[in-house]
Amino acid sequence: MKYIEEFQNPQLAQRLLDDIHATVTRPWALMEVCGGQTHSIIRHGIDQLLPEHVELIHGPGCPVCVTPLEVIDKALEIASRPEVVFCSFGDMLRVPGTGRDLFRVKSEGGDVRVVYSPLDALRIAQQNPERQVVFFGIGFETTAPPNAMTVYQARRLGIRNFSLLVSHVRVPPAIEALMLSPDCRVQGFLAAGHVCSVMGTDEYPELAERFAVPIVVTGFEPLDILEGVRRTVRQLERGEHRVENAYPRAVRPEGNPAAKAMLEDVFEVTDRAWRGIGVIPDSGWRLSERYREYDAEHRFTVGGITTEEPAACRSGEVLQGLLKPHECEAFGTLCTPRNPLGATMVSNEGACAAYYLYRRLGGATAPKETSPVA
Repeated sequence: MKYIEEFQNPQLAQRLLDDIHATVTRPWALMEVCGGQTHSIIRHGIDQLLPEHVELIHGPGCPVCVTPLEVIDKALEIASRPEVVFCSFGDMLRVPGTGRDLFRVKSEGGDVRVVYSPLDALRIAQQNPERQVVFFGIGFETTAPPNAMTVYQARRLGIRNFSLLVSHVRVPPAIEALMLSPDCRVQGFLAAGHVCSVMGTDEYPELAERFAVPIVVTGFEPLDILEGVRRTVRQLERGEHRVENAYPRAVRPEGNPAAKAMLEDVFEVTDRAWRGIGVIPDSGWRLSERYREYDAEHRFTVGGITTEEPAACRSGEVLQGLLKPHECEAFGTLCTPRNPLGATMVSNEGACAAYYLYRRLGGATAPKETSPVA
């Protein structure tokens, strides 16, 4: 509670806002990388409190949202098999595949279970040696270490009826891909603090230098985000492009050495497809050769599944920051949390879900009580 109260202090928020207003002299477009930051920004109305010259662009930092449709369809195929217990975090169950989701598979008799840790899935495998237990391993660098540890433990304990359906992605290659896009308007980044708490900041200086963009690592509370914006804007106004750590209570430059060692042992870097964006080179992980027997995609021979995104869903443009959610023709009509066209409308970190939940319908102002200075 200490950090929650301290980093939601309205008087301090106002001071940061005053400093930002006093600093800005021209238009700047900043991207927050993490979907958790997006929800905090929209919930607290931070984007509406900033100077009109400062635009916050919502990036592809929602792990559920960027999981490609073909991986969802692979999950649906595996979960439908009678010998399988399919385990997942709850936010994946309503993500639409081609024609159905994991809730539908469960209603049709599939053994789909919500777990709160990959180790829960490993325990289910221990308790059900006659079943194949699969855990849906998605996410960025933040969730990859516990998934790697679970596979490591399965191998160490000799548990052969456990496997991992892997869809892990990495942030730095995504930043590079965004900056190389001819449509990119981003001039500075708010980097995700939880990712950097694992990986550190070593991969960012080269990106900041090559693309001449400041990258400020920050957290998720209102003061974290405002401080990140303040530092980014100051750099831009001065013509600087450095990496700054505005989240020192959680992030060290070297990251978490033990977690990084586990990732290096269990995973290897590979190209990954991002939903609505396409394949980004070296942007993901897969299980390394010594752990390949625990790869569900190989175990169940679903590698050949291919799909096409629904034409009406413009989540790819939302994930690239080219479109605000309410600018999509399907937003709030054909696409709602109850009947989503894409993951950005149902994920707890999805930009479309944030706009729908906090009533950002065509630029309406946020309720007063959501402001960090209310």
